[in-house]
Amino acid sequence: MADNELGLYLIAYDIANPKRLGKVHRILKKQALPVQYSVFTVVMKRPTLLRLLQRIEQQIEDTEDDVRCYRLPSTGDRVTLGTQFFPEGVMLFTSGVNRILGG
Repeated sequence: MADNELGLYLIAYDIANPKRLGKVHRILKKQALPVQYSVFTVVMKRPTLLRLLQRIEQQIEDTEDDVRCYRLPSTGDRVTLGTQFFPEGVMLFTSGVNRILGG
């Protein structure tokens, strides 16, 4: 993927300290969409994503915390189980890019 292309990313975290947890959560809420408490999706270009991850890295403790970021394919099979946060067919608009969940 080229740096100037928008990508869909999943960011998940497990932060041991409540103070650090709150800081990471607030950082992500400003730029990403919460899917679950510690799981966010974000649509952005790679350089912007790397800056976001650097901000998060400044807040965590490497030996105690775990933050993971995965690029999601724009197409492909998706399986959801249980009650979903978003109703079937909800369209999300983030940074000018449309994404349909569960469709």
